[in-house]
Amino acid sequence: MDATEVHGTVEPEYEPVRAAFAGNFARRGDRGAALAVYRHGRKVVDLWGGTTAPDGGGPWREDTAQTVRSATKGVAAACLLLLHQRGQLDLDAPVGTYWPEFKARGKERVTVREVLAHRAGVPALDVPLTPEQALDGVSGPRAVAAQQPQFPPGGAHGYHAQTFSWLAGELVLRASGRTIGRFVAEEITRPLGLDLWIGLPAERVGQVGRIGAVEVPEPSVSGGLRTRAKQSVQDAYADPGSLTRRAFAAITPLPDENDPAYRAGELAASGGIATARSLARFYAALVGEVADGQRLFAPATLTAARTPESDGPDRVLVVNTRFGLGYMLHGPASPLLAPGSFGHPGRGGSLAFADPGTAIGFGYVTNGMQPNVTADPRAQALVRALRECIR
Repeated sequence: MDATEVHGTVEPEYEPVRAAFAGNFARRGDRGAALAVYRHGRKVVDLWGGTTAPDGGGPWREDTAQTVRSATKGVAAACLLLLHQRGQLDLDAPVGTYWPEFKARGKERVTVREVLAHRAGVPALDVPLTPEQALDGVSGPRAVAAQQPQFPPGGAHGYHAQTFSWLAGELVLRASGRTIGRFVAEEITRPLGLDLWIGLPAERVGQVGRIGAVEVPEPSVSGGLRTRAKQSVQDAYADPGSLTRRAFAAITPLPDENDPAYRAGELAASGGIATARSLARFYAALVGEVADGQRLFAPATLTAARTPESDGPDRVLVVNTRFGLGYMLHGPASPLLAPGSFGHPGRGGSLAFADPGTAIGFGYVTNGMQPNVTADPRAQALVRALRECIR
């Protein structure tokens, strides 16, 4: 097979990152992907290659965007933290202060902070939503508000894989009067000049590639080791009655993520669409200034975002996870650049994060979905190469 041509630029000291990116196509199963890195507010890596769909299609262009699944959560979290920064949302207030219907069935004391830290106790729904209900803006918040907790709120944590959409979206709506898609567009995308959306505008449909499942290459080809998940994790994903399966199946059947209706929906947990360049610039603006002096987080907000709120056994992912306020933190389950890094992976491949210690903003997007939840080998190869460049 012919080698995939890699386009774009890197500054000289980041050539190992270009090599790792090319290696993802040659050895690790990438079909179409992009990578960008900002440092000290300046772009130092900007690469793309492959095709706009995992099974072919046209060439990946400089402005090709992709659905990034749970990497969306980092953008959604920023909306809530910006509202807090402006005094419009109290992190330690009960959710019911803003959303009275949420107080039902033992959730009266659940705080906004606990929602962001995946401690709200409602990662699954007793009655899953159809894809149409998930997108209508009403059924999701109503179902979450009526849901009885599956574990004591605040007493444990469990990844709210899908329900985070309606928790975050409704809180933004109640606190600001704007849907989360509109909030992102007005407060993040436009000021920073990003190609990043929660709710894709109709005029941008042609900019977005398709995603799909791809096989994971054998270790002899990829040059790495294929590790099997612990038996307890495999069992949890296989058991239809487990909290793990139910959390990921809060929308049943699984939606078609390439459907225009899904892309236009404002699912804050999984429906975001972005270029790698925009994700990297977004995270760069959380930890410092980018061009034109734009910055999103004040120092106190940045500290709060990456201060551990949940650390230990995850009731849903069945491994130890670490969360700040809406962000995964560096650790064995989700290795990032350094101990101070924070961000969010997208199931199947995408990864975006910031590292305040090195002033790094990182964004990687791919259209080839592999069966990894938090530590995709392609993303990890890029992170390892970047780590070597900045030592």
